[in-house]
Amino acid sequence: MTSTATPPPSPAGAPPVPPGGGGPEHEPPVWLRRLRGFGYLPAAPAADVRTRLVPPYARPSAQLWAALGIPEASRRAWERAMAWVGPLLVTLVAGVLRFTHLGSPKAVIFDETYYAKDAWATIRQGYEASWPKDVDKSILANPDAVPLPSDPGYVVHPPVGKWVIGLGEWMFGFDPFGWRFMTALLGTLSVLMLCRIGRRLFRSTFLGCLAGGLLAVDGLHLVMSRTALLDLVLMFFVLAAFGALVVDRDKARARLAAALPVDEEGRARPDADVAETLRLGWRPYRLLAGVCLGLAFGTKWNGLVVLAFFGVLTVLWDAAARRTAGAGAPYAAMLRRDALPAFLSTVPVAIAVYLTSWLGWILSPDDGKGGYFRDWAAKNDQDSAFSFLPEWLRSLWHYETEVYRFHVGLTSGHTYESNPWSWLILGRPVSYFYESPSPGTDGCPATEAGKCAREVLALGTPLLWWAGCFALLYVLWRWFFRRDWRAGAIACALGAGLLPWFNYQERTIFYFYAVVFVPYLCLAVAMMTGALLGPSGSSERRRALGAIGAGVLVLLIVWNFIYFWPIYTGQTLPMDSWRGRMWLDTWI
Repeated sequence: MTSTATPPPSPAGAPPVPPGGGGPEHEPPVWLRRLRGFGYLPAAPAADVRTRLVPPYARPSAQLWAALGIPEASRRAWERAMAWVGPLLVTLVAGVLRFTHLGSPKAVIFDETYYAKDAWATIRQGYEASWPKDVDKSILANPDAVPLPSDPGYVVHPPVGKWVIGLGEWMFGFDPFGWRFMTALLGTLSVLMLCRIGRRLFRSTFLGCLAGGLLAVDGLHLVMSRTALLDLVLMFFVLAAFGALVVDRDKARARLAAALPVDEEGRARPDADVAETLRLGWRPYRLLAGVCLGLAFGTKWNGLVVLAFFGVLTVLWDAAARRTAGAGAPYAAMLRRDALPAFLSTVPVAIAVYLTSWLGWILSPDDGKGGYFRDWAAKNDQDSAFSFLPEWLRSLWHYETEVYRFHVGLTSGHTYESNPWSWLILGRPVSYFYESPSPGTDGCPATEAGKCAREVLALGTPLLWWAGCFALLYVLWRWFFRRDWRAGAIACALGAGLLPWFNYQERTIFYFYAVVFVPYLCLAVAMMTGALLGPSGSSERRRALGAIGAGVLVLLIVWNFIYFWPIYTGQTLPMDSWRGRMWLDTWI
């Protein structure tokens, strides 16, 4: 995770085998030599420390430019343009997939019955309302005729996601397109962010666009982008925080590189004094990460766990940078210079953003006509030891404790609940919508002998996720044995989205929570694909075979997405065609 290994010589990212360790006096210990049997390689020394602190981006070969007819004088401009043109083209495809027939099915599907209405109330009055039962049909028929309830509603998630969904309703109306608009927009923008994040991680525009392209054709991400639920919003803010920290890492290392002394040939050299004492100054991207993590926390509470993971990750990156720059005690230097600024840029900022997200509830009346529990302190907590605190804060704290009890005690059974052990292998996806149209209705051919099937199934693209299982093993191997910081970053972010759920295996939880770590699964597959392509310097035969293998894998994933497209978007299928897509019994 905190590798200082030599930068990758190619987009594939496989570092070259370093030269031998010198004489017998430099022979590594026995346990380290045994690790080499599993692929461990020590970091190779670089002539210029700047190339280790800030690796250069991979450049297309001269042969490629010649084949495309691009003159040498224009190649730099083309490289700069493609750094944005490629990601924007991938994003355009993702946007078309997510916005096409966004209002279909014209129904309140799955938990939209909660969040679409909560968002409408939040955007109108600042807090959620208690809606009457069976109001969904009236909303679909004529939303203008449905009055906003005056009674507050008891909800168990913070308000940020509902503010986001409500923004789409405010712009486009209280209907399926309106309440799905913002999730579709954030889903599309997350593809653009992943292209750029992947480019920065791998120093390769191609691999960055590949990671974004894989996210664009993931079924779970698509379905969540087309549904008004909170988890896609959470995924977006977590990914934005991850990207901000990656940018912050590069800029902090660039400052260290610029401060290092250079020799007579202009090459930067390690310097212990600079590495251990240099203050890295104002870091706006880490502050931005704190804001994004606060918005994630304000969408769902598991954003707080991500804050803890990412907080550790960023200070470990600082320690690794100082070690590369020549620090003899990099962790001590990090604790002295970086730990406190990192904490202040993330934790207090995230908490402040979280509290601000409750502003609509805080400003509502405390006489029983405002948000749920808004009047709790005024009624029940006048003589407590904490009466010096504002009433709104004490009422909010009570509300939060009640919500926590709800979450940890949620063990009621559900048809589509699943265990996190099964998520990566797609053990139990969630059906958001299902109808059985009769022949001649809703797109069901009149020639059908029986009813058809129309479903929206929250299911990841199977071949992508199953390839992701192998990619995750590759990433863990590369992190542990090659000390590849990129692999460590991917593993950390994926773990932040997955591992905490293993602590709640008795709780009622669902597979679609996994959308939070889908971007990092795509990064892992892109990294594995880069390894298949092979490092620079490989023989022509090796690169050709690698390109064929990587190309076949990507094409199979795209084909798999196209095959499952009808059950991602609620299209009507003959029953036999629908059954043919139920590859596992647990998908039904």
